[in-house]
Parts: sequence; C-alpha cells; structure tokens
Amino acid sequence: MSNLTISVDERYIKQARVRAIQEGTSLSARVREFIAAYAAGTTQPLDGDPTDHLMRMITEVRAQLQQPDAEDEQLPRKTLREEMYEGDFRARARLEAQQERERGSPKAP
Repeated sequence: MSNLTISVDERYIKQARVRAIQEGTSLSARVREFIAAYAAGTTQPLDGDPTDHLMRMITEVRAQLQQPDAEDEQLPRKTLREEMYEGDFRARARLEAQQERERGSPKAP
C-alpha cells in the first residue's frame, strides 16, 4: 500500500476525524474508500442529502435482490436445514441410516 500526502485545512481534518470515529471507522479508511470508488468511477457528486442517497441505494439493492435470475429458477433449492448440515458427517450418517431403514435393510453394526 502506498502513502499519500495531501494538504487540507486543519479544521476539516478535525471534523472529519470526529465524524469517522462516530461512524466507527478512521479518516484514513474513509479516504481509502473514496479513492477506491473514485478510481472505479463509482463516486457520486457530493450534492444532496447523504441519507437520501443511502436510502435510494438500499431501495435499488432490495429491488435487485427480489428479481431472481432465470438461471437461479432452474436450480434445485435446498432448505436452510439442508444447507446448515451439508458438511456435517453426523447428518450424512443419519440420512444414510434413514434411507436404509426406508429400504427395509438395516445396516450392520
């Protein structure tokens, strides 16, 4: 990671540090985020209310999440329980035992 030296009025630095602390971050982290977004071309002008901007972004993301992809509709869905126990060897053993019982041939101990 490279260092960057910039000149900014001291009062803005103090205000920005206080705000960053209130947001649970640091001024350096916020500057890194801004530069990354700026480099990616995703920054928005700083006009308007930031809260309104955030609420619009949340609404857009919710709308995107509610629109399933055509490919996703074709995939078989697992239940949450199946996903949670997918890697659990005990769950696999119980499932195998249950399948054996259903077939009528119990496993030998």
